[in-house]
Amino acid sequence: MTASADFSIRRARTATHLMFLLCGLAVSSWAPMVPLAKQRTGLNEAGLGLILLSMGGGAIFSMPFVGPLMQITGSRIIILISSITAAIVLPFLTIVHTPVLLGCALFVFGAALGCLDVAMNAQAVVVQDRMTRPVMSAFHGMFSVGGLLGAMIFGVLLLTGLTPFLSAVVIAGGLLVIAVTQYKSFLDHAEKEESKTFVLKLPAGPVIMLGIFCMIAFLIEGALLDWSALFLRENRGFSVSMAGAGYSVFSVAMAMMRFMGDSLVHKYGPGKIVFWGATLASLGLIVAVFTPWQFSVLLGFLLIGIGAANVVPVLFSAAGKADKSAPELALAAVTTMGYAGQLAGPALIGFVAHSTSLPAALG
Repeated sequence: MTASADFSIRRARTATHLMFLLCGLAVSSWAPMVPLAKQRTGLNEAGLGLILLSMGGGAIFSMPFVGPLMQITGSRIIILISSITAAIVLPFLTIVHTPVLLGCALFVFGAALGCLDVAMNAQAVVVQDRMTRPVMSAFHGMFSVGGLLGAMIFGVLLLTGLTPFLSAVVIAGGLLVIAVTQYKSFLDHAEKEESKTFVLKLPAGPVIMLGIFCMIAFLIEGALLDWSALFLRENRGFSVSMAGAGYSVFSVAMAMMRFMGDSLVHKYGPGKIVFWGATLASLGLIVAVFTPWQFSVLLGFLLIGIGAANVVPVLFSAAGKADKSAPELALAAVTTMGYAGQLAGPALIGFVAHSTSLPAALG
């Protein structure tokens, strides 16, 4: 490998790290906005759960088109457009006052994040293939760092006296800077004879199985994203500025474990990582929702983050190898199914919470 090629790969790796960070910032910034949106629109838990379908619905609507588009254009332009769109929409989530407008804004926001998620993971697979060693968990670790920083920065900005809208504008400005300065560093995808043809097709059996596993993993992440702040605020007595603490603790644990993930997968194998990780995440969720103390609730979120950390990176790496002829399509399929879990989970939790309670629904 020439010095120029090595520099290009390292630059692409850095840019991809930053895009995962951007996506995590955007997603987690929405988490502490949920209680504010509920209060502003006057929705109950069931109504809020229905509106939250819009975000996942936007992602699921857009994702199937990303794989075929990447076969034509690569991931660079899709990453740029989707990240700019998400940044522009984010502040509007703090000012819309009707359920319909909130649903529309969340649909566009979810569609942009869905496109970004597929495209940046495809770029991560390209970088990993060029580096010829596992790096996927570290990329997802940067997403978790963004998950920590987004909720924390939004809370800090509120504490300084900024309105929710201005706080979101500050975060959106940071997202735009990352997007505009980094997109030129991404690597081109491998050329294929059929790469210029837009084709939608059903994924193969192994890809569907990976998608089902990813759906389960995303379900718990979606539950924490959309309901943890409300749960801490209304059921465990946390203040508004601290309502994002649960998701932040979850993200810290995820980040720490994901930066260790590549070596753990190499040492223990992907099967054990997925099995024991899922088991520990389930235990953490039980602790979080069935113990009354604030400390134990946060401990539960910590265990969820540790357990769930490397499940999704393992699944995405496997998806990138499951169909060598069309890795973009395989990644799009697995990511779409994952978002289906993120869509269905929070919505069902909302309906069950309306009939019982939010802790029971999360449990």
